[in-house]
Amino acid sequence: MNMGSPPGLTSPLNMSLEEKMEVDNRSIYVGNVDYGATAEELEAHFHGCGSINRVTILCNKYDGHPKGFAYIEFGDRDSVQTAMAMDDSLFRGRQIKVMPKRTNRPGLSTTNRPPRGRGNFRGARGNEQRLLC
Repeated sequence: MNMGSPPGLTSPLNMSLEEKMEVDNRSIYVGNVDYGATAEELEAHFHGCGSINRVTILCNKYDGHPKGFAYIEFGDRDSVQTAMAMDDSLFRGRQIKVMPKRTNRPGLSTTNRPPRGRGNFRGARGNEQRLLC
């Protein structure tokens, strides 16, 4: 659910790290968003904070259901500080969490780690348990 971007803005996929950081400095994270909320409702809730460029409600890629959080991009940085005053406000009967959006940095992903969990290693303890059973 994305309200889209105003004319002239570049797609986030085509932006440099510096451009992404500049956009992120004008954006907030909104947590504990009601699953039935719309981008229009979020825009109305934050309308007093400043000019809003984009409202993005993230959805699960497997079933399409909302994940319960959103990002709001403002036209200027000062709006982020104004929006921070909305932390713990009620939106659709839920107390929302408002924080400045952080910039994801390349190479700091948790998906780049080797797999964890059970591998092919079988220690002595595993063998002992098999012998005892």
